[in-house]
Amino acid sequence: MQVQYPITVQAIRSKGQKARLYVYVPLPLAAAIGLEPGEEVQWTLLDRNTLQMKRCRSAPIETARTARRTKAKKR
Repeated sequence: MQVQYPITVQAIRSKGQKARLYVYVPLPLAAAIGLEPGEEVQWTLLDRNTLQMKRCRSAPIETARTARRTKAKKR
């Protein structure tokens, strides 16, 4: 199953600083891979058109968010 989420790279310009580029991960994609706020990821340039994102640490089997939902449903 291949799902695509087109995004736009955004530039943030602060006074007196160089522009920084930001890429936002769409919420459905983050949920599908269990990505949580604050997780550290690493980008690898495979070729000029392909970036690969990899977690720096293994994702927990059950995230804190999932655990909270599971407990709430049991009540």
